[in-house]
Amino acid sequence: MKGKVLVTGASGYIAGFVVRQLLEQGWTVHATVRNLSREAELRPRLGGTPDTLRFFAADLMADAGWADAVIGCSHVCHVASPFSTNAPKHEDDLIVPAREGVLRALRFARAAGVTRFVQTSSVAAIAYGHGKGQHHFTESDWTDVDGPDVYAYVKSKTIAERAARDWVAANGGAMEFVSVNPAAVLGPVWSDDFSPSIEVVRQLLAGALPGCPDLGFGIVDVRDCADLHVRALTEPGLAGERFISAGPFLKLVDVARVLKDNLGVQARKVPTRRLPDWLVRFSALFNPMIRQITGELGNVRDASAGHALERLGWRTRPVEESILDCARSLIERGIVKV
Repeated sequence: MKGKVLVTGASGYIAGFVVRQLLEQGWTVHATVRNLSREAELRPRLGGTPDTLRFFAADLMADAGWADAVIGCSHVCHVASPFSTNAPKHEDDLIVPAREGVLRALRFARAAGVTRFVQTSSVAAIAYGHGKGQHHFTESDWTDVDGPDVYAYVKSKTIAERAARDWVAANGGAMEFVSVNPAAVLGPVWSDDFSPSIEVVRQLLAGALPGCPDLGFGIVDVRDCADLHVRALTEPGLAGERFISAGPFLKLVDVARVLKDNLGVQARKVPTRRLPDWLVRFSALFNPMIRQITGELGNVRDASAGHALERLGWRTRPVEESILDCARSLIERGIVKV
């Protein structure tokens, strides 16, 4: 047995794959969910036995359950963080639980004697607020939360990671802190509880988009992203480290062409024509979600995973495999009708 580790937000997309990989490596996993009624659904999906996988109810905004969840754990992987596929009514709806949740997890981890704490942050905490155009980022970069292109989710990830690092510097003692900063996470899905990044592929397959806006994002496979989390949990000597989890930067039209070129009739609704910027901006007048991302038009935010490759020996699979595995699983599970 490797030891005992707490994984927060275990019903989520990345966390589920992290739990599975840890169990396969011989860890005992404590997993938090907001409601224990989900255990029956999650246990067959995640694997393990009642002895190797235990569920605990815990919420980012309340202390109840955290002490029990982390007791006996030497490691914590804090993946839980709020997100919304729609624009929130107020940015604090995302910022406050993201910040308070990681600080709460840190406090209980230190009290329990945890030695390594890994936070799932995001490329959103690195690559925004730097102006329009083509940019190349490393772990030394930070998002400027006062930038005009910074919306609620981006702020929440940036503020939460900064708050965590500040807290550890002041209060963490010997506990080591590491962050993993994923780009857009794609790959196979096993339920309709998945990353917002998956929504892009779902909408392309469903023909929900009349064309492809001039938008792009770095892509990482969920299986590779989970592998980087496990490496960050277990590799010695990583105190204070930050690891970008990203593969190549693709435009939306590039993703559409991968689907169109490989899925035959299943991709018949996928658009491959580019939408002009003026039309996207016009649509934003009526759609708050589109309004959030109009500042992204034409931008290239290329985040390098070179540090993870060199320091941890981490590797990513071909991006086409991630896109196609994502699409095929969405179709097989009936999440999208083609």
